[in-house]
Amino acid sequence: MISLEKQKVLEERMRKLGILEQDLEESFVRSQGAGGQKVNKSSSCVRLVHRPTGIEVKCQISRHQTENRFLALRILCDKYETQILKVQSEKDREIYRIRKQKKRRSRRSKEKMLADKKAHAQKKQLRKVIKYP
Repeated sequence: MISLEKQKVLEERMRKLGILEQDLEESFVRSQGAGGQKVNKSSSCVRLVHRPTGIEVKCQISRHQTENRFLALRILCDKYETQILKVQSEKDREIYRIRKQKKRRSRRSKEKMLADKKAHAQKKQLRKVIKYP
């Protein structure tokens, strides 16, 4: 279950962003994937559409409808911030940082590969047969 504290924080965030409950179109559908008989019988997947912006979010992380609704609202707030307010979210910054780090790694590996190639070329150069005139 989600604590009242977390729910209040989410409501406050929605209020600050200007997302109103009456602007949300909410529907519950059956989840897909793992979960067995429970998933096949209950509609635990939450689909939210913010009518003014057209942002659509689907969430089926949990088996419980209330948890999925809470998580879907959080995802909707994140999407609203990035798409409408053009604010770079923490998640986007983290993704950017990791990509930059991987780019650095590939540069290092490329340098190492070139150094290995040069060493191999020098070995081959030493194997050449010397011809005397």
